[in-house]
Amino acid sequence: MIVECALVPDIFDSTSYSSSELCDVYLSNLKEYLLQEALVRDLYNGEWGTYVGKNTGWHPRAKELLKKLVTQKRLHLSASCLSAVPADPAQWCQEAIASHKVDPLVGVITSSVVANEFRDNALVASIEKISNTLWWQNRSPSLRLEQTTGDYLQNLKLILGHANSFMFIDPHLDPVQPRYGEFVQLLQAIQRADFAPLIEIHRVCYSGSGPQREVVSPGEWEKQFREELDTPLTSARLTVEVFIWDDFHDRYLITDLVGISMPNGFDVERNPKRKITTWTRLGRRDRDDVQREFDPAARRHTLQHRFVVGGKK
Repeated sequence: MIVECALVPDIFDSTSYSSSELCDVYLSNLKEYLLQEALVRDLYNGEWGTYVGKNTGWHPRAKELLKKLVTQKRLHLSASCLSAVPADPAQWCQEAIASHKVDPLVGVITSSVVANEFRDNALVASIEKISNTLWWQNRSPSLRLEQTTGDYLQNLKLILGHANSFMFIDPHLDPVQPRYGEFVQLLQAIQRADFAPLIEIHRVCYSGSGPQREVVSPGEWEKQFREELDTPLTSARLTVEVFIWDDFHDRYLITDLVGISMPNGFDVERNPKRKITTWTRLGRRDRDDVQREFDPAARRHTLQHRFVVGGKK
């Protein structure tokens, strides 16, 4: 649902374009893509970020974009590949290509001049001709996938690995039920070495539906979640806050990087004839509104109970 790309610093330099106005236009077009759909690789052990951060001569639009990439934590640190820190745009492009061979990128965005030097590499795209690039044209706000933990983990890899906050919103999420028995694997994939992300689970106070609907006591919900999740979460040094609400229907994953609408939630299908589901990336406004909807202070639903599961070992 999000991808990772590399940016060659020359796209921030207005002298790389035929006019300063073009620099403003193309960076403006790129901004929404980077802040909605992508992470940016901080190449060569973060030397990329240091280099672009120190340069005071970038176009004003570039400075604004770089600031947002930092504040929204969309930079992904990656190991160095070349023998020395890149010293010019072509070398930064080479570093990005080498980094791609270690951990695949969706693309490398650079100026027309540098893109021409690497014209035989389909990964490299000129910012001025990016709309003609196949990987750019193949972008989509939705995704069709099987209802299996393997597909969930594969398509959420960047999000689970790099987001700082998570809201798993599914009215029927119950780790005791077999169809949610593998959900803990999504939580374990969030594990970090340096800090503990904010993780929330949101579900309703009842089980079943229609005539089979039965309200479950807060204490019973707390018992079930603790029995199934306390040990694996504690081992992973993760803490999860569980919110039990009166009622809601839709399912989402809301993070600081992206929001996703998930019609079938986080359960898995064990039938040999696997079912296909469709995930859709939310716009920023809708993502923020869903986040507000499940803030107890908003009172858009009635909170029945909240408790914490897991914790540091």
